[in-house]
Amino acid sequence: MVNLTLFSQLLQLLPRDSFRSLVNEYQSDKSSKGITSWTHLVSMLFCQFGHLNSVRDIPRGLCSIAGNASHLGITKVPSKSSVSYINQNRDWELFRDYYYAALDHFQQQYHFGRKGLPRLKRKVFLVDASVIPLCLSLFDWAQYRKKKGAIKLHTVLDYDGCLPVFASVTEGKTHEVNVVRELSFPTGSVVVFDRGYIDYEWMNELDSSGVFFVTRMKTNAAYKVNKVFLDKPEADGVRFDADISFWTASSQKKYPGKIRLVRYWDAEQQKELEFITNNPHWKAQTVADVYRERWNIEVFFKL
Repeated sequence: MVNLTLFSQLLQLLPRDSFRSLVNEYQSDKSSKGITSWTHLVSMLFCQFGHLNSVRDIPRGLCSIAGNASHLGITKVPSKSSVSYINQNRDWELFRDYYYAALDHFQQQYHFGRKGLPRLKRKVFLVDASVIPLCLSLFDWAQYRKKKGAIKLHTVLDYDGCLPVFASVTEGKTHEVNVVRELSFPTGSVVVFDRGYIDYEWMNELDSSGVFFVTRMKTNAAYKVNKVFLDKPEADGVRFDADISFWTASSQKKYPGKIRLVRYWDAEQQKELEFITNNPHWKAQTVADVYRERWNIEVFFKL
């Protein structure tokens, strides 16, 4: 009886034809000396899924399941020095392209449901950044605070499947807006972000490009109410819905158009939340529901 590990069963789901095609394109197995590109991929996936702490643990772990090595598609367990060498010298673009090939493969096979937004048909992108602490004495180039080191991971998730379509690692001091300004989103799509990304010029660029956004209102934002759509609480939690304009000369110059403000009572958190969006047609409840789905990117970072 063959004992197939859960890891080997996961590997069997990956499209091998796409990988072989990319290996031929990049010629990454040339002079591989037995440590093929597939063995490299299996080793690094094993390191990730096994939450291993060092390169040394990879050959040890793979040797522990040596009886099932053939089911992993490998014929030789790489040594610690071999893993270090191929990580340094093998073309990383092979694995980048394979990620997108595998993503396209699975998206064609599986439909990712929108449990939180079943009626919204537009493309939704969740934007956020996460600070990754580093030991400043070991990584002196990653100075973040006076006595702290860190890098920052900037990520855009596609709400359909909650997989990243963009990721960038910068110094911890890099502001989120400086990175997201370089991105472009499809016309008609929806971008959801927290208050750390509020920049009126960038939001105006999104609006001018036909991109919708939903975010939280800053607590110190100055604005005037142009038209009230709802001024009394409703059973679903919506308390206020109005068309507003920013008040100060500086903010008006950066965002001259009108914007929509929705106040919503969150029963779970027991507090009132204020959302702003440039979409005037959604129901107020939809605005709150869209922002609630931003929590998926927080879960992604925790994983």
